[in-house]
Amino acid sequence: MTIDIEQVDHIGIRVAELDRAMSFYQVLGFKLVHEDTNDAVVIIKNSRDVEINLIYNANDDNGGDNILMDVANKYPGYTHVALRVSSIKAAMEALAENDIAITQGPVSFGLDGNVSLFVRDPDRNVVELRGREEDLSSIGGAVEYVPEN
Repeated sequence: MTIDIEQVDHIGIRVAELDRAMSFYQVLGFKLVHEDTNDAVVIIKNSRDVEINLIYNANDDNGGDNILMDVANKYPGYTHVALRVSSIKAAMEALAENDIAITQGPVSFGLDGNVSLFVRDPDRNVVELRGREEDLSSIGGAVEYVPEN
């Protein structure tokens, strides 16, 4: 017997400073819909009802490194969230307009023609913005992903 998972309900992301995190996630189209009065949690959603819970109680920044992505030892855990976007080019324009650095991409993983951009929120949590194939020749195209190790 297996469990019938219908969809992802929400994503929980731990952050240190709520206002700073909200500024970032607002660029991705998220708005505050509920602030918990008993816990350090806010619920944010976008216009398509994608829900993220920001848990704003981080108290150690690990020297500015993401413990799952930026250190030599590889610990188990969730490494990133991938959010589908309608256009990679439009996402790149919005990121540039809001001074959000692309840490990787545009990159194609060669499996399905989709293209991804990777960004970091202010707490170095990784967010993948994934779009369907589109003409990216005006920005140099997408590079084929090659694993480092």
